[in-house]
Amino acid sequence: MPKDTTPDTSQVAQFEHSLDELEQLVEKMEQGEMTLEDSLAAYERGVGLYRQCQGALEHAELRVRLLADPDQPDTARPFAADDGA
Repeated sequence: MPKDTTPDTSQVAQFEHSLDELEQLVEKMEQGEMTLEDSLAAYERGVGLYRQCQGALEHAELRVRLLADPDQPDTARPFAADDGA
């Protein structure tokens, strides 16, 4: 059975993969047994994964807005970032 590879589906799958990898990195870093160089490389990778996840979430939020008001697609904008957290 062929897998659906539409951009939206693959972005969701990529989000899940990136989130899993990010969680594994955090777990590994929390153990405190990595060298400074390895920790820095893991941190850099984590920042990249975080940005990928954030982009996928923004895309999903935009899709939700479009679904909520399909008659006004031009007014759909990503949700505002929550600066208070």
